Order: sequence, then C-alpha cells, then structure tokens
Amino acid sequence: MANSTPNSTPAADPTAPSAQAAPTAPDGAEPLRVGLIGYGIAGAVFHAPLITTTPGLRLDAVVTADPERREQAAARHPQARLLSSADELWPLGLDLIVVASPNRTHIPLATAALRAGVPVVVDKPLAATAAEGTELAELAESLGLLLSVFQNRRWDGDFLTVSELVRSGRLGRVHRFESRFERWRPNLKGGWRELGDPAEAGGLLYDLGSHLVDQALTLFGPAASVYAELDVRREGAAADDDSFVALTHADGTRSHLWMSATAGELGPRFRVLGSEAAYTSWGLDGQEDALRAGRTPADEGWGVTPAAMFGQLGAVDDYVAHPTLHGAYERYYAGIAAALRGQAPTPVEPRDAVAALKVLEAARRSAAEGRTVQL
Repeated sequence: MANSTPNSTPAADPTAPSAQAAPTAPDGAEPLRVGLIGYGIAGAVFHAPLITTTPGLRLDAVVTADPERREQAAARHPQARLLSSADELWPLGLDLIVVASPNRTHIPLATAALRAGVPVVVDKPLAATAAEGTELAELAESLGLLLSVFQNRRWDGDFLTVSELVRSGRLGRVHRFESRFERWRPNLKGGWRELGDPAEAGGLLYDLGSHLVDQALTLFGPAASVYAELDVRREGAAADDDSFVALTHADGTRSHLWMSATAGELGPRFRVLGSEAAYTSWGLDGQEDALRAGRTPADEGWGVTPAAMFGQLGAVDDYVAHPTLHGAYERYYAGIAAALRGQAPTPVEPRDAVAALKVLEAARRSAAEGRTVQL
C-alpha cells in the first residue's frame, strides 16, 4: 500500500521497460508450471495469453468443464493439459495456480490451492468480503506461500502516466482525483456478474470498482471516509450498473470514482487537479482490446497509445499534449515469476486487496444508509 503522501510511488514503476522477450526461464532453469482455473473472459482473454508470453512461466493445465471452452483452450494452448475439475490440479506438483473463475469461487479454490502447498494468483476481487480476504492472506502467510491479486490495471498506460505525474510533482499537490470506467451497454448481457446476491460479488462496484479503488489507494494511500451512490438503472437488472464512490484519503486528497454501463456520453478517463497543473485524458487503455483481438505482449507495438489519444497537461488556456507511457500488463506476471524465484517482492500484495475490499464494503453501507462511512 502506498503511504499517505500525495506523491507516493505506485507499486508499478512506470519508467521500467516492458518485457517482451521469448518465454524462456532465466539462467537455463526449468519454466515454472502454471495451472489456470477458469477459461471464461478472465482466463482466456487475460491470464492465458499473459502467462504464455511471460519468460520463465509455462501454462501446464487449464481447468474448464465447458465443452466449447475446452475446444478453444485446446486450439490456442495445445501444450496445456485440459482438466474438468480443480481437484485434478493438486497432485500435479505445479508451481502456481491462477484462480480466474467466478467471484464466489475465489476463496474456496484459493484456500484449497494454498492447503495443497501451491502459491496462488487470484483474479480481482480477491473475495466478497474483507474478512474472507484477510483470512486467506493470513493462511498464505502462515504457510509461507505467495498470494497475489491480478490488479492488471495498475499497468494501464494512462494510469502509469498519472502515477509518474503525481510522483514527479509536476501537478503540485493533488487535491482532487477523478477516475471513470464508463460504458454504454443499455441491455443486459446475462451471467453471474449481473446477479444481485452479495455472495456473487457482482455488479459494477466489485467489477470495475475493484480497479478504480485499487488505483486510487495506490496513488494516494488509505481512505479515511467513503460516500457512495449505487444505482440499478437497466430494466431487469439486479446488481448496481451506475455507481459513484467518493473517497477522502488520510492525507486529505479526494478521489471521485465513476463506474457505469448506462453512460450515453463518456466522461474523461482521468481528470487530476493539482496546485500547479491539471491532467486530463480520454478513452480506455488499449491492452484489453488488443488481448480480445488475439494480440499479446510479444507483438510489436504492444501497449503503445496513439498520439491522437494523448492526455492534456497544464492549466486553463495553456494545455499541451502529454505522451502516454506504454501500457505493460506483462509486467504483472513477470513480477510473479520473479517473486516465485525469490528475486523480487510480490507485485500486488493481498493486503492491498483487503484494503480495497474494506472500501467497497463501506461503499455498499454508505449507499444503503445514505451517509458517509468513516474507516
């Protein structure tokens, strides 16, 4: 977790070069063998491509019972064995298990993996509650095993750019941080993410909000208070689809976070107001779309933002285009590989995820009770 100063260093160093080497282990060592649980959007679009292009990692097994997804996994990753149950993973002696299944299964599957003696990466959110997340983190600590959460958007190019501007002091003392994930999806798509049962950890607060809150805490440190508005706008929807969360950080910085599936007009992705300058950017980092299109970090031009999408830095009547740093999702799994080999700290600590879950829980309480919640 970052400290409470406005220029705290984010977990991801935005000046580090992107790793795009071939996936070979360092110093001739055998690649670390990875088992992936789940081959939906998270597993197929994000985790599998990033694992297979990370030096020192090898995707050894994929767990999915869905016939169509099994066919897709076999075609894209013929080197990986296909399993129908996570229980088939535990005897394999793997070096890492990645949990990319529905949110309600994160805790039981991660717990089983840790008790089997295997380090674990869990897709966000880590858990449905901070208490569950804390218990899992304590279990990993007691067993001396790595546990990390896939907060890939710490390595969005625009977020790395904001991080560098904050850290360098070019904005001065930041007093307001605005961040948005807004979409225009007026019709429901179906699936567990739209279910209203809190145990599912669905809705935009836990989906997109997990990223937005993590980014705000990484930049500006702990939240002291939380105010939220969680609305269900679309006909037939059961979970929040148009939400707003306001944080007051311990250092006095205010973060305003929007997440919506019903935004017919999209606001700026970032608007950061400081005592010396402001920074504003529009549009989402392109790495997710690239992964969906079948590209990987091994492809030329990975993570590059076109000049036409650069943000603006300055003040009224004196703005200049400010180049966006390269996005680098590959650095997450490169960090995991290094951590497993004892060469670097875990790239995202589970305690960071627990801190974010406490904010998400406070947001739910704030919206339900119509008040600001103190942390």
